[in-house]
Amino acid sequence: MQAPICIRPAKPADAGLISRIIERSIRVGCALEHRNDPQQVNRWIDRQSADIISARLADSHCYLNVALLQDKPVGVGMATASGDIGFCHVQPEWFRRGAGRALMSDLEGWLRIRGVPQACIASTRSGAAFYRHLGYCDSAPPASDQGLHRVTLYKPLALPG
Repeated sequence: MQAPICIRPAKPADAGLISRIIERSIRVGCALEHRNDPQQVNRWIDRQSADIISARLADSHCYLNVALLQDKPVGVGMATASGDIGFCHVQPEWFRRGAGRALMSDLEGWLRIRGVPQACIASTRSGAAFYRHLGYCDSAPPASDQGLHRVTLYKPLALPG
């Protein structure tokens, strides 16, 4: 039996770790999307540098989390107070083991506590099936962003109380 996945809020010291997990997830897990085009990969990764992650960690309107399995970081996620899921990335060797689901559940819980009625995410085409499995629905036709195809999805959130 696999050990449980633990989710904790990210700390300022996690900025580099978060950036590295995102980079690896993009390079390996999103290869179907960027087709290993170095310019595409670099544009995508540059938006998730340690400096940008540090700024998000300092922003009270952002919440970042880290998934741990036996104290080893296996994934990261981010939501904003406006209801946007900024990202959910898992180390490729931990795909389909529950880390992404646990990260998303925690992000959605953070949004519910803040009274946000729905979560939204701009996903890759390959990632969209994961979000649909979690109850997300398409909210707009797929679009292209600098050569990468995006699918916009949303999920109503049952508010506490």
